[in-house]
Amino acid sequence: MPYPQTHAIQTRGRIVESARKLFNRHGFDGVSIGAIMEAAGLTHGGFYRHFDSKSDLYAEALDCFFTNPDWACGWDGMEPFDDNAELGPQVVRAYLSDAHFEDVPHSCPMVALPGDVARASANAKRAYRAAFEGMLDVLGESRAHGRDRDRAMAIAALCVGGMVIARASDDRALGDELRQAATKVALELGGWPATRGKKKRPGRNSRKRSGKAIAT
Repeated sequence: MPYPQTHAIQTRGRIVESARKLFNRHGFDGVSIGAIMEAAGLTHGGFYRHFDSKSDLYAEALDCFFTNPDWACGWDGMEPFDDNAELGPQVVRAYLSDAHFEDVPHSCPMVALPGDVARASANAKRAYRAAFEGMLDVLGESRAHGRDRDRAMAIAALCVGGMVIARASDDRALGDELRQAATKVALELGGWPATRGKKKRPGRNSRKRSGKAIAT
């Protein structure tokens, strides 16, 4: 009896999730198709029913919550977003948070994979650019003083670059200091207060704001 159509969709999703975690930990060249399929609990031969190549899978693994409303993979221990509060400062704090720093398998691909993307296919570069443009849309629409692409780009660069450098450092104290400084300056650029409002009870869910799914 043939599998239902949902089976293929679910299987593809398992492959992408397995690939995202492994790429985040080991990079594109450090992960084989066999390892991806084994981690997904699938056979090697089934890969080509879903993807033409590892590069095509890599481009899809670059997806993130700034570009895909159905992407609901959060960071362990991250505080849930408040739907009644402005989105921009919550994105900044979450992106540069300890939760994102620690949860390497579920990292935003813009943090985990920039070096790989620079050497990757045109498809991967397009996917990476789409993720960054999605982040700009969220930050630009949310800024306290209205849309300002230059400021949104600077804020996004502080978030992504701050986390990349903090992860690359062998000095955790320096990395923490860098993330705190990047958060402070990013909030100032956005015209947002340095302190957040009342905290909600920690949890893990998915919020949708401005057509974007925000993983928490």
